[in-house]
Amino acid sequence: MLHALRRLGVLSACCLTLFGGEALAKEVAVIHPYQQSESSSVLHERLAAAAPDLDRRVLGTAIDAMQCAVAGGAKPAERLAVIDFSLPSTEQRLWIFDLKHHRLLLRDLVAHGQGSGDNYARQFSNVEGSHQSSIGLFRTQESYIGQHGYSLRMDGLEPGFNDLARQRAIVIHPADYVDPSWISRHGRIGRSHGCPAVRPEVASMVVDSLKGGQFMFSWYPDDHWLASSTLINCPHRTEKGLVAARN
Repeated sequence: MLHALRRLGVLSACCLTLFGGEALAKEVAVIHPYQQSESSSVLHERLAAAAPDLDRRVLGTAIDAMQCAVAGGAKPAERLAVIDFSLPSTEQRLWIFDLKHHRLLLRDLVAHGQGSGDNYARQFSNVEGSHQSSIGLFRTQESYIGQHGYSLRMDGLEPGFNDLARQRAIVIHPADYVDPSWISRHGRIGRSHGCPAVRPEVASMVVDSLKGGQFMFSWYPDDHWLASSTLINCPHRTEKGLVAARN
């Protein structure tokens, strides 16, 4: 049945070309895998198998947001980082996936902003000077050497929730306070000024694997964000299958 549908799609494209709809034919004939419901389901299942401790709803929502960004014109990525800020800082709540090979590259600790909470992050902001973390989908950009060492800039893709990330200097950087030894002394790891800081031992790997236009998704069950995010509630989503990952 699938092969028949694929043949039908090719024939449809040919017919459109024959009758002068060349541009539309190309759009029909070339559909990125992230926009196909079957690929969405397969991607979710394979990444879930690679990271069984990552909440399936969190992973599904991250995939939804990424798919929506791609459907809206963003270039597909090779890797996806997911942060589950509903977990305490004492747990490994950062996952980095290889999307092409459906592999888990890293699971590790990650800090939240000191304004967001103590061991648990409970408040999030897009406001400069708040020292709070931001939630939603980000696009990673250029690496650089800054005051914290080898770091990575990124741009927030969600207006009102994280789109001031660059202005706020929200970056991925190494930090000595992201260390398990802090847990026994303080009951948590250290906190940043809003950046998703990582252990120095893994920072180079994190930056190198994510730089150059990958996706990073920070999750927290914030009702306002879940109801109003245009990437979660995607205007480009026309197939029921694209929301199946969240169910």
